Amino acid sequence: MDEEEIVQEPKIGMTFKSSEEAYGYYSNYAKQKGFGVMKRTSKRDDDGNVKYITFACSKTQKRRLESNTFTSKRVTKTGCKAKIRLILCDDRQFQISVVELDHDHLLSPGEARHFRCKRKRSENVKRSLEINDGAGIGGGKINHSLVEAGGYENVTFNEKDCHSYIEQAKRTRLGVGDAEAVCKYFAKMQEADPNFFYVVDVDENSRMRNLFWADGRSSAAYEVFGDVVTFDSTYFTDKYDLPFAPFVGVNHHGQSVLFGCGILTSKNTDSFVWLFQSWLNCMSGLHPKAIITNQCKAIQNAIEIVFPNARHRLCLWHIMNKVPEKLSGYTDYEEIKQVLQTVVYDSSTEIEFENGWSLMIGSYNLTDNEWLGGLYRERQRWVPAYVKSSFWAGMSTTQQSESLNAFFKEYVSHKTTLKQFVELYDVALKSKVEKENLADYQSFNSWYECLSDYDMEKQFQRVYTNAKFKEFQDELKRKFYCHHSLMKTENSTYEYEVVEDVKVGEKRKDLVFTVCFNDVDCEVNCECRLFEFRGILCRHALSVLIGRRVNKVPQKYILSRWRKDLKRGYTYIKCSYNPLRQQTERCEKLCKEFQKVAILAVDSVDKYQLVLKAIEELKAKVANDELIDNQTIQRSASPSQCCADNQTPTTTNKVIRFQGYINQSGSGVYGGSQQTIPNRNFSEENPYTFESSKDQHPKM
Repeated sequence: MDEEEIVQEPKIGMTFKSSEEAYGYYSNYAKQKGFGVMKRTSKRDDDGNVKYITFACSKTQKRRLESNTFTSKRVTKTGCKAKIRLILCDDRQFQISVVELDHDHLLSPGEARHFRCKRKRSENVKRSLEINDGAGIGGGKINHSLVEAGGYENVTFNEKDCHSYIEQAKRTRLGVGDAEAVCKYFAKMQEADPNFFYVVDVDENSRMRNLFWADGRSSAAYEVFGDVVTFDSTYFTDKYDLPFAPFVGVNHHGQSVLFGCGILTSKNTDSFVWLFQSWLNCMSGLHPKAIITNQCKAIQNAIEIVFPNARHRLCLWHIMNKVPEKLSGYTDYEEIKQVLQTVVYDSSTEIEFENGWSLMIGSYNLTDNEWLGGLYRERQRWVPAYVKSSFWAGMSTTQQSESLNAFFKEYVSHKTTLKQFVELYDVALKSKVEKENLADYQSFNSWYECLSDYDMEKQFQRVYTNAKFKEFQDELKRKFYCHHSLMKTENSTYEYEVVEDVKVGEKRKDLVFTVCFNDVDCEVNCECRLFEFRGILCRHALSVLIGRRVNKVPQKYILSRWRKDLKRGYTYIKCSYNPLRQQTERCEKLCKEFQKVAILAVDSVDKYQLVLKAIEELKAKVANDELIDNQTIQRSASPSQCCADNQTPTTTNKVIRFQGYINQSGSGVYGGSQQTIPNRNFSEENPYTFESSKDQHPKM
């Protein structure tokens, strides 16, 4: 904004071509008046277009005072009501519909550069920060030099901003040789597993930015168990603090199974779109039916772009884990927490949840709590009463990926390099495969005894894995605490009321469920929806089935997903490359061959001398690293070359190991499998999509 230019006061009816233009206008007006700006609320339609958006004074909202604390905290919020609201009109322009000009605090036009919305770093400044940091010059000194050159009033950021950007830049910088080491490691993985798949995203300076990889077994397992996937980016590698984002499912034992992994240097929509599209391309374009993620707007946006038809559920554990942070300031916090848990976990139906939520909000005066308001608006994505009618393989949280993170913590330290972390992923993969193999063996060679004489129990014992049969038995045990009674009959459909006696703490209470049974096709439905959610018949349904003298259930209640008697193709695929094991096997084989030669030559001096001479010649050849490196380069381009080259992709079929691509965000390195396949090209219209006339990755 020019210093002489006067920004017009906002008025109802003013129009703007985009929400960005509207924000720029209000930001300049705020600078003129002396207050900061923030985006308060916005809402999108089904197509992802913003329907309305609110820009407000940065002092909006009001921090609630915490009880029972003697710690004084700096307060910046006053609950200021100043704002403008814009709506999207039919002509696709944004029009101001609400204007609030009055502030409840002093304005400071001369200090506008300190507001967060005005603290910006140009590309030249960013580059200077990185260069100086690489030379060992700290953020404080860099900021001081910039102030000396231009004066405080012309510097649009402070020392803290310098430190923040430098720390972010370090994440993308990685270590010396890390990117090349990872590419070399992946090349070795491909030697052992032709279906090993990876993609490296590099920026305009050829620095690794994002990474995705998956071995052949993972992609084959996804074809079997990929109906429900969890994705969690809340875990980090230690040395670079990079988000570690595994794609995880559950197998027939209920164990976590890896479908690939990504490492990101930033957690924005573009990064997640890139990662999801890369993963989808690896999985031959097979979309997941359902996906569970942590609560993150960038992830939600990316899912709407890449997986528009997938059911998206938010991790319940992550949401409930935020309760202390969001609600502990209330005087009745302990009561609110208890009531919230009861409403969320104990509501059997949507109506029951709605009534309980409304009562909680009113009783504790929580109407103005934006966090609870946001959760309520997204209740269809996380509240059990809303999501339990769909199949989630029993997963309510991203706990499958959490267990992987716990595994890595045993090995990863602050000195772990990116290449070491990638290798540790392979260790985790092998560990998971070994546990699955052991569970398969145990399910085939041992079994849990039946608790009853019901033929139905024997039916599940014969076909289900031990882990899933145990889950069925758990429900069968609880059946003995259920009592059913016929409520009404209509043709061949019978409606039962099932009362379950449960123990809560030291007390007992009755829970009531409705179960419908059709006598024609032996169909049973319970309002608890355990079968729909987990694929295991619930105690209430079992109570009715047994009461109806049903000896064996129809096959539709025996999910192939949990069976132990099926041969699954991915189990025949070995785990990826294991360098130590292969080196040991090579050494043993060479020693055996040398021993055979020694036995043949030991009795003759001439043969003895011949073998020694041959060994010396072999030693000279093997020790010639240059010769070996040249042979490697003749087979494929080196990883370092791939990261630097910006080649236009060709359209002919060819055998590829690495191929450089150009897209709008810079160059990307694509590591495909060593097979004759169509090149995977980025679409010019959408840099996140790949173009191909047929499947990108050979199915197993």
